[in-house]
Amino acid sequence: MAASVLALAVALLLGASSRVDHGAAAAPVSEEGLQVTYGSTVKLMHEKTKVRLHSHDVAYGSGSGQQSVTGFPEIDDSNSYWIVRPTLDSSAKQGDAVETGSIIRLQHMRTRKWLHSHLHASPLSGNLEVSCFGGDGQSDTGDYWRLEIEGKDKVWKRDQKVRLRHVDTGGYLHSHNKKYNRLGGGQQEVCGVRDKRAENIWSTAEGVYLPVDESK
Repeated sequence: MAASVLALAVALLLGASSRVDHGAAAAPVSEEGLQVTYGSTVKLMHEKTKVRLHSHDVAYGSGSGQQSVTGFPEIDDSNSYWIVRPTLDSSAKQGDAVETGSIIRLQHMRTRKWLHSHLHASPLSGNLEVSCFGGDGQSDTGDYWRLEIEGKDKVWKRDQKVRLRHVDTGGYLHSHNKKYNRLGGGQQEVCGVRDKRAENIWSTAEGVYLPVDESK
């Protein structure tokens, strides 16, 4: 059942107008107390600047040359949706809740590539570059991020403040007001930094939140 709901909702996200896209994302379940489960398709909002984590088929002109990741200020853009996936060796299934400390992957819905990081320098600030890399059949530990929930809650929920720490480099997913000149729409740099700052807090916003699988 959950898989059919997700398929329908993702089809709406890809094919509908931006207004319908935004409304359809919240349709499967009530927003109150929504949990982020594996298989959910969500937007991540940067708490400080309110941009959405974003990617599209444009490569960095420096560093790795991989697909770029930015912060995008517009809410209604389908290139800002990410699917929450477990790691390759995990026993977690679609519909399972995601707990603090879990290592997850985020797959870009449009291009199917994974949120990735490494030791290349980010273009604007010289921090750790964050990119999109791989695909459905290609993933490695460079795509692994540890979830750190702010506060006492143990299970990831919508609108909850979280940090994502890259497993290989120790860098927190981070953004700031440094903007790209060559990219339109006021897109800003997303990078990794190794220290905790207010600028590396995110929360889930719009999306398709699959209901928790209670069959276990």
